[in-house]
Amino acid sequence: MQPRNMSMSGVVDLAALKAAGEAKAKAEQARAQRQETGDTAASPLVIEVTEETFESDVLQRSAEVPVVISFWADQAEQSKQLNATLERLAAQYRGRFVLATADVYANQLLFQQFGVQGVPAVFAVLAGQAMPLFQGSAPEDQITEVLDQLILVAEQRFGIVGAEVEAGAAEPAEQAPQRPATPQELALSAAHAALDAGDLGGAVQAYKNVLVDEPGNVEAALGLAQAELLTRVQGADPQAVRAAAADAPGDVAAQLAAADLDLVGGHVEDAFGRLVDTVRRTAGDDRDAARVRLLELFEVIGPDDPRVIAARTALARVLF
Repeated sequence: MQPRNMSMSGVVDLAALKAAGEAKAKAEQARAQRQETGDTAASPLVIEVTEETFESDVLQRSAEVPVVISFWADQAEQSKQLNATLERLAAQYRGRFVLATADVYANQLLFQQFGVQGVPAVFAVLAGQAMPLFQGSAPEDQITEVLDQLILVAEQRFGIVGAEVEAGAAEPAEQAPQRPATPQELALSAAHAALDAGDLGGAVQAYKNVLVDEPGNVEAALGLAQAELLTRVQGADPQAVRAAAADAPGDVAAQLAAADLDLVGGHVEDAFGRLVDTVRRTAGDDRDAARVRLLELFEVIGPDDPRVIAARTALARVLF
């Protein structure tokens, strides 16, 4: 498992970009209400979620704290061991995330809706948006790296900060002193702020600045891919773009533009399929342009998303 799996891509179909402002407002409103009413009782750090309780236990709660969902099965010993590790980490993180465990056999609808391909499988929900974290077992240090990234993105992108509490305590614990942000973290935060504010040009440049100093920064690479995608579709007339693509299947530029709109509109498989077909029908520079754009869109969605994996396989068949 690589932390890259939690690329915030699945911030599914770019919906998280649109929801970020609303999520921040909801999180701030919820915190204000708790302060006004004095309702500061700690929430459970580990819950067993069902299809009936999913909305209240996961979706609603995800506006205030990152919710990590672990799909498990009694027959899968690895999944039970992973749950034990995640429960221990939930206690150590003291409320900065909530763990929700889901028995796949008792929750077949959730299993299908999340596209789970096997257990153990771990997802996160932020501001009502689901994203894959990793599948299979993993060393604890890599799990904590993923959790740290999840918590950082939850705060910087959505304003979601779980109240730190002692595991099992009824009152919030005193917050531990926070370390000062590094220059790279400040630069990344500024890039996120520009993206959330709709300053796409500023966001593109800010993410590029981060990548100059830290070429391996996965979150900056994802942010850059998202900002560049939104820049390309800004001001586009969807009907005209789709009509142009339908009228000229061999026009690579038209297919690229339509694929961008497909992705932003949540039609991920359509976007990937369109570009794979374009690669199949073209050669030379045209083929390379379609291939590169497809790889860029893979970055937006995330390398471990099942749709990306399927499209990579289809692309390999076309190329080789």
